[in-house]
Amino acid sequence: MSRIKITAVVLFVSFLTGIESIAQVDPNRVTMVIPANANKIQMAILFDASGSMDGLIDQAKAKIWGIVNKLGTLRYQRQAPIIEIAVYDYGRDDIEASDNYVRLLVPLTTDLDLISQKLFSITTNGGSEYCGAVMDKSIKELKWSSSPNDLKMIFIAGNEPFNQGSIDYKQICKLAQAKNIFINTIFCGPYQEGITQFWYDGAKCGNGDYFNIDINNAIKHYDTPYDARINVLNDSLNKTYYGYGRLGIEKKAMQTNEDSNAGSVSQESRTERSMAKSSANYSNASWDLLDAVKLEGKDITTMKEEELPAEFKGKTTEEKTAMVGAKQANREAYQKEIGALGIQRQAFIDEAIKKDSANGKEDDFGTSVAKSILLKAKSLGYDVQ
Repeated sequence: MSRIKITAVVLFVSFLTGIESIAQVDPNRVTMVIPANANKIQMAILFDASGSMDGLIDQAKAKIWGIVNKLGTLRYQRQAPIIEIAVYDYGRDDIEASDNYVRLLVPLTTDLDLISQKLFSITTNGGSEYCGAVMDKSIKELKWSSSPNDLKMIFIAGNEPFNQGSIDYKQICKLAQAKNIFINTIFCGPYQEGITQFWYDGAKCGNGDYFNIDINNAIKHYDTPYDARINVLNDSLNKTYYGYGRLGIEKKAMQTNEDSNAGSVSQESRTERSMAKSSANYSNASWDLLDAVKLEGKDITTMKEEELPAEFKGKTTEEKTAMVGAKQANREAYQKEIGALGIQRQAFIDEAIKKDSANGKEDDFGTSVAKSILLKAKSLGYDVQ
């Protein structure tokens, strides 16, 4: 087994690090509600967790919210798509051999806090890496959209031969083509070596893109003068969430915990999460009372007392309705201000990236991945807001 271990989490790192400004933040996005029948962007991340990759995985965790923010700039016929992300790990020797050392961590979901939680739970261990097997599982297990207008992509990374294992990756590529899923491969090592180890061929037969990366490239974090205010607003935003029903307490605690996880990595990560939480893609109708009322039309006046958040118990119908309206107005105000600050923040980062690029610090791989996603999206009729 090669000394160098890499995971598709590197996609997270390089995608955000090298990307220049592909869009501005829309300050009015908080008023937008994504309908249930909107187009989808579905992305499955398949990463090799067989080696000592804790450092890179930690860096990748820092970039998940930036990925959500960038994907959220895509539009189909002026409408924001639903974003769904799935995560697999493979190659750990504590995963069942009968499963080809492949494990589903998160199915395709819009639950962004759950995705973050699972990423922060990842550890690495030695094992055997079978690319064909993990792609096979992801294509067959996940609930991929049948719409030809939805963008569906798999990103898989590693540095062992792509053709290892008993499942032929070429057959899996045919399955992906039948479902209009693009397979993108990321080889961690020299470009030509990735070709000889079939990573290029894996992308070619999957109608996707092949990349190679230098895993020794440091990740550049950009702190801005706007971060502190955005994160103060995020703290205020959290106070407008009211957990209800069976999931309320658990999910509210998860929200707070994932804020802490993001902040433990970097200020940039915390800020990116705060910005993601101000977007329409951060929807929590399953546990948050305000989202349930706004997005699903839940009638607070008919809810059982035991289902209500503590703050709403014992209130009259009029008081409950007034509280929801007031808290919703507060939330939208916080979200709008975060969105406006996000525009200024992005402009600041764009200038910093230009300076870094002029000094030879541009991450060509990250830029290439960003361009690849945009090209695939545009080929299906998407554009950038």
